Amino acid sequence: MLFARLLLCLSVWALCGSAKPTERKERVLREAPLSAREHDDAQSFDYDHDAFLGADEAKSFDQLTPEESKERLGKIVGKIDEDGDGFVTVEELKAWIKFAQKRWIYEDVERQWKGHDLNEDGLVSWEEYKNATYGYIL
Repeated sequence: MLFARLLLCLSVWALCGSAKPTERKERVLREAPLSAREHDDAQSFDYDHDAFLGADEAKSFDQLTPEESKERLGKIVGKIDEDGDGFVTVEELKAWIKFAQKRWIYEDVERQWKGHDLNEDGLVSWEEYKNATYGYIL
């Protein structure tokens, strides 16, 4: 009898130890994707434009002629080339992409804040947050 219980406990322990977790751990920070668009350079460069310029800036580039687009990109390359040597290194490009993504996040947070701060006092009370977030349900 004792042997059967021990065998049962070991079997359950082995199954639990080998099982894969089924739920996503929310305490793990994950980086946001560079773009929500499909990354397929054979079809379009929309993903690259979003990652390189940020979503809002990429939308404005879609409205430009090819000549205007080249001119504006030339100005941006000057900003990316931090050491001014006329070349963009991988590190400079990564830093620019991170800068563009952070800028978009900060601008989005500002928009969200304004949308929640209904009385425009610079603070978001629980009532304002609840009304802005769940108001349509209540």
